[in-house]
Amino acid sequence: MDDRYIEVLKAIAEPHRLRLFWLLLQVNERICVAEAMDVLGETHYNVSRNLKILLRAGLVRAEKDGKWVFYTLSPKDDTFHRSLYDAVRAIHATEFKEEIKRCRLRLSLRQDGRCVVGPGSPEWEKICRAETG
Repeated sequence: MDDRYIEVLKAIAEPHRLRLFWLLLQVNERICVAEAMDVLGETHYNVSRNLKILLRAGLVRAEKDGKWVFYTLSPKDDTFHRSLYDAVRAIHATEFKEEIKRCRLRLSLRQDGRCVVGPGSPEWEKICRAETG
């Protein structure tokens, strides 16, 4: 068996990476580490490490834009990847409703489609307080 398949399946078998990959599939937008940190409530180290594993597996691609590196889904059009993407998309949104809500809020802080605030920024904290308050 081709090791590429094993690497891809191992990459999404870990719950945090699966959450991150599912989120990228659902929002269909590029996301930087700072945004993913706030959305998922994880540390820079964990988000960065998980994105690098998804990158090595060929599931995402990285693009530097100013001081940020944005991650997007890798365009794959073979049967294996289409089936994998469909399987992950089939995970019902109720499993990740908080992540989707937080992602939409976090992306609303962008200016001209670009991330302009770091993780845990006062602007992010203010939005979070308003949502829970």
